[in-house]
Amino acid sequence: MPMNGPLAPWASGLAEHLKGLGYRPRTAARQMELVMGLSRYLQELELGASRLSSGVVVEFCRSLRQTSGSSRPTPKALAWVISYLQVVGAISAPISPAPPTQEAAMVERYLHYLATERGLAPGTIVEYGRTAALLLAEHPGRELDTLSVGDVSRFMTRQCRRLSAKSGERLGTGLRSFFAFAQLEGLITAPLAGAVLSVAHWSGASLPRGLAPGELAALLGSCDRRLPIGLRDYAILVLLSRLGLRACEAAALCLEDIEWLAGEIIVRGKGHTKERLPLPSDVGTAIVAYLHGGRPQRPEREVFLRVIAPVRGLSPDGVGEVVRTAAERAGIGSFGSHRLRHTAATEMLRAGASLPEVAQVLRHRSVATTTIYAKVDFLKLRGLAMPWPGGER
Repeated sequence: MPMNGPLAPWASGLAEHLKGLGYRPRTAARQMELVMGLSRYLQELELGASRLSSGVVVEFCRSLRQTSGSSRPTPKALAWVISYLQVVGAISAPISPAPPTQEAAMVERYLHYLATERGLAPGTIVEYGRTAALLLAEHPGRELDTLSVGDVSRFMTRQCRRLSAKSGERLGTGLRSFFAFAQLEGLITAPLAGAVLSVAHWSGASLPRGLAPGELAALLGSCDRRLPIGLRDYAILVLLSRLGLRACEAAALCLEDIEWLAGEIIVRGKGHTKERLPLPSDVGTAIVAYLHGGRPQRPEREVFLRVIAPVRGLSPDGVGEVVRTAAERAGIGSFGSHRLRHTAATEMLRAGASLPEVAQVLRHRSVATTTIYAKVDFLKLRGLAMPWPGGER
């Protein structure tokens, strides 16, 4: 059916754009029906294509939901239309927001510093940025150089009342990082990083929780490898449980990072590092099965792709969701990808690997970080335990 209304001149381009986003024919057809309705809606309002905005889309979706009594469509379903029309020049780009406040500009510079100079993981950057914004929000309009040691201590005390010990420790680490940045920028002269109180949290107080062999088998067995999504999820789970990759590292794995002849993969880790790991045969077999039977033929270089359009590389959160969904499906609880990193470490130790070897696979900067896993081998620890006085020998 031909499209009528202000969006008609871009009908063919919109249809092609949907194909490029990876929509399947039936879903793309439904999307184009929505676009036709949007075009008619603009015509009824006597608005040209150049007047299309997110606000108009919101009102259009609201009118459809009122008519159908359904919760769909949502404005997010048509966000791609505005993006496409902006690219081709049919509508102008959104008006630039008002200039950021002094505090917001400072946080933006700090985030850029963390990403470019420190090379921190995206999740860590976001967390540290929140800490900086929280501190600045408590002292709006105040120059950082006027903060005192007392101000810093009171901030930590107030915030830690509602946080766990681990969260309080992360808050302090983020605050020290921000003050180090501020001193580097010349925003403060006193070394306020040293004024941040330490939170009582004993490293190694808890045991790392890996999966038992039966639980890991159930997790892997929950993937239906007759389906493309099952092949993808199985490959991700095998990769995480065998090599202990972080979610961000699995998401960043690209096709060219797998060197099949050498039997190695390149892991893009924290701090923009690139390290080589051996590619176990079961991991390679799982990835090959996915590449041949589950991964769509797409130009994206990431190994693992979304299965729902718009098709693109799976995000770190998406990798975590794969693990969480599989765990719930297997009936072994609900947990994220880091549990499989613990599983990889404990399995290597049980197989006879040394702590330095485990640290090398997990890419820990210090073997001290790996020593927590020494506590999970109870049989070996039992030999170190002294007999209780007066007890059985």
